[in-house]
Amino acid sequence: MKEILMNLKSVRIPLLGIFLVATGSLHSFAQNASLYHADPKKVLGAENCTECHASMVEAWKATHHFKTFNEMHRGDAAKDIASKLGIRRIKDESLCLKCHYTSKADDNAKVSVISGISCESCHSAGQDWNKVHSAKDDPDRLAKGEKLGMLRPSNYYHVAENCFTCHTVPEEKLVNEGGHKAGSDFELVSWLSGEVRHNMQKSAGKVNEEIPQTRRRMLYITGRALDLEYSLRGLAKATKDGPYFQAMLARVKTAKERVAEIQKATNAPEFKAMLDAVTGDLKPANEAAITKMADAVGASASKLAKSEDGSKLASVDSLIPGPDKYKGTAYKP
Repeated sequence: MKEILMNLKSVRIPLLGIFLVATGSLHSFAQNASLYHADPKKVLGAENCTECHASMVEAWKATHHFKTFNEMHRGDAAKDIASKLGIRRIKDESLCLKCHYTSKADDNAKVSVISGISCESCHSAGQDWNKVHSAKDDPDRLAKGEKLGMLRPSNYYHVAENCFTCHTVPEEKLVNEGGHKAGSDFELVSWLSGEVRHNMQKSAGKVNEEIPQTRRRMLYITGRALDLEYSLRGLAKATKDGPYFQAMLARVKTAKERVAEIQKATNAPEFKAMLDAVTGDLKPANEAAITKMADAVGASASKLAKSEDGSKLASVDSLIPGPDKYKGTAYKP
C-alpha cells in the first residue's frame, strides 16, 4: 500500500514529476510541502519496520519500488525528460520526489531522499503511529494506529488512493513539455498480486500468500472506482487541449466503461451513482466542474469500500485479472 511507485518498459512506476519547483540539494520541508507523498518530518525509514516485518522488507528490496532509488534517475527516459525541462538533478526539489522517492527531514528541517518508494509511501509516515501499532500487548494496537494515521491493508479506499495519486501522473507540464507518459495502465489486483505482494504476516515470513478471493473482489472494484475518480482529477488539471488532456480524457472514458461493467455485473447502486456523476462538459479549463464529478465518484467508492467485504460479489469474478496478468513475480521467502 502511493514501493509504491525505473529502460522505460521495465519501469512499473511512472516517472512522475521531473520539473523543478525550486533549487538546492537540501531544502526546507516547510517551504516545499507539496513535493512529498509522505510528510518528511514524520518519516522514520524502512529500517524501523525490519524488526517486526523483516520478510516484508526483503520482499520490498526485490521490487522496482526499492530499485528506483539507485536506478530511476540514471535511466535514459528520465534523463530525456529532465533535459527537456532544464533539470540538472532529479533528486533535488522536483515533483519526482513525490512519487519516486521517500524523503526524510533532519532535526533542522532539512530534507533529503533516503529511499525509493517505501513502506511509508503506502502506509503513511510512521512517526505518529509506529510505536502504538507495535505494542503487541495491546489488543487494540492496530485500531489505535489507524486512528493516528496508519493506512492498513483493510482500508481499501485509502491504501489504493495512494497508488492512484501517482499512477495517473496528474502533471500537465510534465506530459506536454517533458514527454512523460500520462499514467500507467494500473489495475490494483494484478499489481498487488505480483512483485509488490508481501502477505507474510500470518505465516511469520514463511509463505507469501495469494490474496484471498473476497479481498481480490474488493481490490478490483475499489481499484476500478478509484481509476475513474483519479482520471477525473487528472483531467480537471488540464488547462488546454494537448497530449495531457487527450490522454486523461481517454483514461476517463476507459475507466467509466470498466465501472459500467461492474455495475452491470453487480447492480450496485454505488456504481450507478458513479456513472451518473460523470456528466457535463469534459473539457480543458473546467477544473471546478470536473473535480465535483471526481468528489462524487470518490464518495461512492469510499462508501462501497466500507460497506462490503467481498463475500457477496462473486458476480465480478470473471472480470478480475488472473495470474497471467500479474505485474512481475511475487517474492518467495
